[in-house]
Amino acid sequence: MTVSKKSAVWVRALLDWYRENQRSMPWRNRPTPYAVWISEVMLQQTRVDTVTPYYKKFLKRFPNVRRLAEASEQDVLKCWEGLGYYSRARNLHKSAKNVLRVHRGKLPSTASELRSLPGIGDYTAAAIASIAFGEATPCVDGNVLRVMTRFRGIEDDISKPDVRIAVRENLKRHICIDLPGDFNQALMELGALVCRPRNPSCEICPLKRNCIARREGSTEHIPAKSRKGPIPLRKAVAGVMRRNGKMLVSRRPTNQLLGGLWEFPGGQCGPRESLRSALLRSASETSGLSVQVGRQLCRVEHVFSHFRLQLHVFECGKCTGRVRRGNGSDALRWMTPPEIRRVPLSKVTLKVLEAITMREC
Repeated sequence: MTVSKKSAVWVRALLDWYRENQRSMPWRNRPTPYAVWISEVMLQQTRVDTVTPYYKKFLKRFPNVRRLAEASEQDVLKCWEGLGYYSRARNLHKSAKNVLRVHRGKLPSTASELRSLPGIGDYTAAAIASIAFGEATPCVDGNVLRVMTRFRGIEDDISKPDVRIAVRENLKRHICIDLPGDFNQALMELGALVCRPRNPSCEICPLKRNCIARREGSTEHIPAKSRKGPIPLRKAVAGVMRRNGKMLVSRRPTNQLLGGLWEFPGGQCGPRESLRSALLRSASETSGLSVQVGRQLCRVEHVFSHFRLQLHVFECGKCTGRVRRGNGSDALRWMTPPEIRRVPLSKVTLKVLEAITMREC
């Protein structure tokens, strides 16, 4: 194991701990570069236990770069359905096409090359390069930031780019060049299992002898993080329009939130707009139809990363006019309930379908 003399003790302790305590995950134990790439993209902003079943399903459906590149975006989104942050799936699809066209189907092996692919930033590039290709480059995510700011006693706000840069530069001097992937995963695993945000288990931490925050009793206020304001609430409406046993659904443009996913036509409420008035307006803008707003079928709530959504869904009768694409839609289609289930849907729309189904049973 090749490390500097100064860091040998704590790095060796970290890697010994990792070998004994690492969790069993399907993308570990000599995975292919493609499998590492898929897992790291899925793990962005998502917990391991949530990712695992999606990872297995995705690898079964798209086992290699070619199969992913040659699939339709709708198929990729459907396989991703429920995992959230759908731009990750769209960027994976774009990157697979790029890898097939530019790199002859082989994923680039260095962090600098990987950063040229859509959706791959510094952290993901470093993780793939170190785990799949053995490049000695540190990756810094939230877990690593927490471990290292406590270990080094850094009390600056971790939301500042300078702190992330300082941590990365520090790790460059200490990373194990023989096992860079294990080194990076060990720090992330330590943050997930031991050096938790609250109530860290310092007594079993392999770095406890040299941890400044533990020694000074400052683990509860390190890392420092600026407080976020309250998450705003957005009210929106959607209409269930029926014709000949089918319901009208709309596909969101790819450049918008939840791009490429299907939903019931509607839109956001204006600040002084009633729910019914908002639905009359947005139904016309989205689908070109004039509708008669009937009873409210359900109210669905969902929390996104930067706002809370409260969606009010109404039955719509007497749909007149010709269906045409409008604002917030790049496709409209009449579908039966089983057909709707076969296209990619957001969690919000899945909740709506479930509520409607329960109501009609």
